[in-house]
Parts: sequence; C-alpha cells; structure tokens
Amino acid sequence: MNQALLDSLKSLQPELAKIRQDIHAHPEIGMEEERTAALVANKLKEWGLDVTEGVGRYGVVGTLKGKLAGQRAIGLRADMDALLINEATGLPYASVNEGKMHACGHDGHTTMLLGAAQYLAQHRDFGGTIQFIFQPAEEGRGGAKAMLADGLFERFPVDAVYGLHNEPGLPLGQFAIRPGPFMAAPDRWLVTFRGTGGHGGATPHLATDVTVLQAQFILALQTVVSRNIPAIDPAVISVGAIAGGAFGSTNVMPAEIRIGGTARSFTPEVRDTMERRMKELAEGLAATFGCTAEVTYIRNGTPVVNHEEQTAIAARAAVALVGAGTVDARAPQITGGEDFAYMLEAKPGAFIFMGQGAGGATSEGLHTPTYNFNDDAIAYGIGYWVSLVQEELKLA
Repeated sequence: MNQALLDSLKSLQPELAKIRQDIHAHPEIGMEEERTAALVANKLKEWGLDVTEGVGRYGVVGTLKGKLAGQRAIGLRADMDALLINEATGLPYASVNEGKMHACGHDGHTTMLLGAAQYLAQHRDFGGTIQFIFQPAEEGRGGAKAMLADGLFERFPVDAVYGLHNEPGLPLGQFAIRPGPFMAAPDRWLVTFRGTGGHGGATPHLATDVTVLQAQFILALQTVVSRNIPAIDPAVISVGAIAGGAFGSTNVMPAEIRIGGTARSFTPEVRDTMERRMKELAEGLAATFGCTAEVTYIRNGTPVVNHEEQTAIAARAAVALVGAGTVDARAPQITGGEDFAYMLEAKPGAFIFMGQGAGGATSEGLHTPTYNFNDDAIAYGIGYWVSLVQEELKLA
C-alpha cells in the first residue's frame, strides 16, 4: 500500500472538493457541457498542460510529456456529463439547473482526473506522454463516438487507454476489475402493436384487442432469456414503458399500444438471439390476434471488453496503491453499460471500478435523485491514476 502517496494527495483534496462541488452544482447533460469543458480546460492550462478543446464538440484533451526518455503514450479518460434527474439531496451545492443532476458521479470522475493532471504536472519524472481525455456525453448521447470521429487517437496517439467509474456499493479504497467482457451492451427496444380498437363494453368481440396482445407478449418475452439463451450466458430483457388508451375513456379499447424497454448482453451471439426472438414473438403473436407489430431494436452501445494485458497492468496499479486484499481482479460482470467501450474497441485498455463507500456521500445508488459522490474518494481516484502512470511510464 502506498500510504505516502495517499497522504500527499489528501492535501490536494480540499481544493479539489470545491471544484467537484462546483461542477455538481452546475450539471450539464451530454453535448451541452460548455461550462464544464471550459472549467476543465482552464484548470489544465493553469497547471501547464497543452490543451485542445472542442474534440468531438465539447471534449477536452490535456497533453503532458514526461522529463525522462520514453516514447510510450497512454490515455486516461473521465466523463463530464450529467443526467436528466431532479436532485433531491438537499445539499448546499445541489444542482441549480432544474431537472439536471450529477447522479452518476461524473463530477467526481472529472475532478479526480483533474487532480491527477495537477499532481503529475508537478511530478514529471516519467518517460512518455499522458493524454488526459475529458469526454462529453457518456450517458447515451454518443460522446465517445464523437471524439473518435474527430480523430481522437490520430491527433492524440496512445498505446493504451484507461477508464474508471465510482461504485457506491464497494467500500472506500477498494477496486474491482476483470479481463474480457466486463459491462454489457445497453440496447433499447420498442414494439408497437396496432389493431382496430373498439367499444370495450358493448362490442369487444368485434375488436382486435391490442391490450390482451401486449399482455401475452410481455409474458412470452420472459422466455427469451430462460429458454433461448444458454444458462451460462448473462442476459437481461426488461420492460420499462407501456402506453395505450386513455384513463378518461376507459370504455374504449385502444387501437394502438406501445411497449419499450432495455436489453443487456455481453456477446454478439446473445445479442442477435434476443433481437431475433423479440421480433418473432411480436410478429407471431400479433398475427394470432389479428393485429400487426412494428419492432425497433436499437443497438445503443457495445460491451466493455477489457484487454488482458492492460487489465493486469490496471490491477497491479490498484494493488500498488491500496494493497492486494482490496483489489478484486476477477470481479463479476456488470449489466450496466458504458460509452468507454468504443474507446476499448479502438485501442487496448481497461476499465476499473473504484469503491466510494458511504462517508461523505449518501448510500443511494447511481442514477437516483439522492446520490452524491463521496469527496473522500478523490485521493484514491487520483492515486490510482498516478499509480497507473508508475506502472505504464515508470514514474519515479
């Protein structure tokens, strides 16, 4: 355990916590991060990094070269965007932007990477180059793709790229990672059933009833994972929205009903099976009920697949910081999605989870209105990034 490094970084924590809380108070959703990106760029410039703004619209890249000989380059990435959630924390630095909230800890991710840039700018005894990548629009708005399309790794070459996410359910100072598929593809789907509708009291027998059809479809949908996917392959299909009819006219059988949800998978084969079976069930049941079905399956992301070599490097970096007993190098797979997956398709790399415990944060989970990032975790996040540089670029 590198207690000396953690103690040194804790001296930076009060200043960085103020930055984190300022970002938290001014959340911006994906592709609207104008204020956050400007704050990041100004801090990086203040600490002497070469800064490029507007990468993929609101992305920021800070470049830092070491003093020692070395040609290797690595990328360290943090996300900056918030969510469309009404905050209910009651914090003195709660969101001032109504309906927007940092409910996933991206304010903390940004701050920790800023802290790493600050520390490493003062300790350049490493060989090679660090690209500090601040990404917009992680939450389903295409930020990673936008940066890649804007030539991210052509303009800022790296041999490997790394990402980090906080985990409220993991004790403070612990880390979790695994090689291979780690996080799922976060797909979305929408099914629209159309029939004739009719009078639910007088002539229901003359209608083609989409409400009974949707009930049968939702029940049949549960068999896709249980009977079409091998038991050893993780998969999820969930219904998240149903819309049809009007409560002001409950004697009317609707002519149309919409159902939407999410699907999660880790392999192309499972993903293909879920999409195929969903369409077969919807269209087959619709025909049975004398209705029609329109199915839209949206491949909204790609699985996070950690590379073996970089996963081992990341695990060593975490162990060097906090000790072997607090790093799970074979963590369970997670069915949440993550936009960083696209960067891992472009370059070797690894994504790790860092515990933030309770401490100064609420115990609520991610994407909830009472979530708050734990500022006590800042030093551990910076420490991981610094330790990773020690592993990759031989920081003295």
